[in-house]
Amino acid sequence: MNSIQHTDVLIIGAGPSGSSAAALLRKKGYAVTIIEKQYFPRFSIGESLLPQSMVFLEEAGLLDTIKNHVEERAFQFKNGAAFLKGQQRSFYDFTEKFSEGPGTTWQVRRADFDHLLAQQAEQFGTEIRFGHEVVAVDVASKHPILTVKNEQAETYQIQAQFLLDASGFGRILPKFLDLESPSDFPVRRAIFTHIEDGILDDPDFDREKILITVHEKDPRAWYWLIPFADGRASFGIVGEQDFFDAYQFNDTSPETLQATFARILADDPALSHVLRNKKFDTPVRTLVGYSADVKHLAAQNYALLGNAGEFLDPVFSSGVTIALKSSSLAVPLVERTLQGGQVDWMQEYEKPLRKGIQVFRAYVEAWYDGEFQDVVFSKNQNDKIRRMIASLLAGYAWDDKNPIHKNAKQRLITLAEYCREGQSPVAMVGME
Repeated sequence: MNSIQHTDVLIIGAGPSGSSAAALLRKKGYAVTIIEKQYFPRFSIGESLLPQSMVFLEEAGLLDTIKNHVEERAFQFKNGAAFLKGQQRSFYDFTEKFSEGPGTTWQVRRADFDHLLAQQAEQFGTEIRFGHEVVAVDVASKHPILTVKNEQAETYQIQAQFLLDASGFGRILPKFLDLESPSDFPVRRAIFTHIEDGILDDPDFDREKILITVHEKDPRAWYWLIPFADGRASFGIVGEQDFFDAYQFNDTSPETLQATFARILADDPALSHVLRNKKFDTPVRTLVGYSADVKHLAAQNYALLGNAGEFLDPVFSSGVTIALKSSSLAVPLVERTLQGGQVDWMQEYEKPLRKGIQVFRAYVEAWYDGEFQDVVFSKNQNDKIRRMIASLLAGYAWDDKNPIHKNAKQRLITLAEYCREGQSPVAMVGME
């Protein structure tokens, strides 16, 4: 092993949180090295961005590179979310929201999107070491040290003044430092792929919105359909294991996964009609038990970004937004640390970040419990309520000016009750 290498900030992972953190740090003049196990472009899900993400991409100087590749990469303009359950349909237009900020974004192939962000971070001066794997972590000293294995299976050590874990589902620091804490969400499985969707002139389908469909036989299960601009789409189904067991799901080979997916879809006439001309032409994949949490998100010489810290659920596409928000919050604190200042990571990073995550959590829980589904498909929402909900679905979970941001879980339960009863909910839940 050679002598220890040095850099100002080490980042594990070149996904959106890693690349955006690197871009922000390079704008401030710091030397940044990213250790990335995979080679880009690489497949990833989480293709439906939220408008709040545009704020963080612009802050990091990454928005223009996405705008410049929209047509080339078939990124689909997105302005909202649509919902389907049997014969019930609903939608929210993100341009008609309560919170200030962008109301539109894109639906993207993450392989292309993440690669573009990483390339731009490199152009800003970040060193990204693709194909390098972290094999040991030492944060006992003031300046953390990683032991890394390169493409030739040779190991080396690199030391930084600060360490950021942006490894996503790899969750490097939680594993090496025993930070993992079990999620209190039920264990769910996702089966997903990319398809040729075959949707042409369907008046009931809007390519500018993600389509979330509730399974007609089990409202705990739902599908995502995220269209791209070239006639293709990301398509997935999420449910608890007993839901999949009912379809004789018994192994995870691509052939079995596709057959299971097809049987599940056939049980949903409304969505089957939307996708009547679809073609499965890409291997089907699966993830199980993806929800995760940690004991803490930061210490004096490291911090966890995005999914490396906590992942909730894919239902409202919050992953990339949380990832970018975490980088935006963390980088000024990293800079203060590098300059010798004191940082209270719990008060200045973990609590503010988790405040928005808890709002997303309330909506995820209410979705699976049924309350939020009742709200979404209710005909009794007025314009004020729709705008408040549209803001949260657009990713503005940190906007505490939004009346349903405070005590979000209880207000959703109350709102659902009044929507079921056909009453005007605004005054009833104290949101006037």
